[in-house]
Amino acid sequence: MFHNAEEVLLIASVILFLSIFAGKAGFRFGLPSLLIFLGVGMLFGSDGLGIQFNDPYIAQFIGMLALSIILFSGGMDTKISEIKPVAGQGVLLATVGVLMTTFITGGFIYWMSSLVSDEYLKMSLPESLLLAAVMSSTDSASVFSILRSKGVYLKERLRPTLELESGSNDPMAYMLTLLLITYIQVGGMNLQEAALSLLIQLSVGAIMGYLLGKLSVAVINRIDIDNESLYPILLMAGAFFTFAATTLCKGNGYLAVYIAGLVVGNSKIIHKRSIGTFFDGFTWLMQIVMFLALGLLVNPHELLPVAPIGLTVGIFMIIFARPISVFFCLIPFKNFSFKGKLYISWVGLRGAVPIIFAT
Repeated sequence: MFHNAEEVLLIASVILFLSIFAGKAGFRFGLPSLLIFLGVGMLFGSDGLGIQFNDPYIAQFIGMLALSIILFSGGMDTKISEIKPVAGQGVLLATVGVLMTTFITGGFIYWMSSLVSDEYLKMSLPESLLLAAVMSSTDSASVFSILRSKGVYLKERLRPTLELESGSNDPMAYMLTLLLITYIQVGGMNLQEAALSLLIQLSVGAIMGYLLGKLSVAVINRIDIDNESLYPILLMAGAFFTFAATTLCKGNGYLAVYIAGLVVGNSKIIHKRSIGTFFDGFTWLMQIVMFLALGLLVNPHELLPVAPIGLTVGIFMIIFARPISVFFCLIPFKNFSFKGKLYISWVGLRGAVPIIFAT
């Protein structure tokens, strides 16, 4: 479609301009900026202005890079003193909560698909659970963006609970997705191997995230670079290295970069203010690019046949599956009121992660 690099740069700059202005206008009306960016991507896609982008591997790669920076930056902005008191709640929501959401939503999808006559929409129980697993984790990009852009003070430590959950629940959803794909392809599943694999993912991710975060702090503080502007770039390289190295070591890279960000953000490092400013801007760029790419990947005409069942599943997750799992997981904890639990249920935002899992 494009004949030279100048055309690509022209279209890309126009899309970025439009996304930023649309996001500013949407903010005034209370619309999430990330949803606006997704909509702009769909507007410029094959069903809109005609940009042909149908490579899920490139979209997945862009999403992987973006989430690495988003989670690392989110960890840097989170104070350990805030999440310590809610560590138990956050971890329980990120594991048992995701598991419950998957089974409750998967059961509903299976029941609903049995009622339709269209064979295209009928799904087996494992397929229904797979669809639910893909959607089971909350989206860190959306949660961090909403909670931090509004500047709202939340009581009962709601913000650190939600941020800890969204930053650490992807491993559970990721493992459930892989296990169910294996079950569908092979026709069986070893639960003991599945539990061991999940434990390895979490353990390796947490340990490497902590160690590489400490290493990043040591390098930043001891290296002597004349140009101050290179320090944020050095730390960005550390974030990408943490994700890639952890993933290659069979750990969960998303958990690792979040923990590495926690370690860096809660340590004394030189040029901390300029590094924070760099990552704030770069994180927004990554969010815009990621949601634009995912929007370009979507063909709205393909959504119409499945829109009724898709919207019904979404509404069920909002009203039933998410609240049930949240209220169940928080039974042992008395520091949340009914309104607090309801708020946690409502901020079970889905966004880029399910789309990336789907690719």
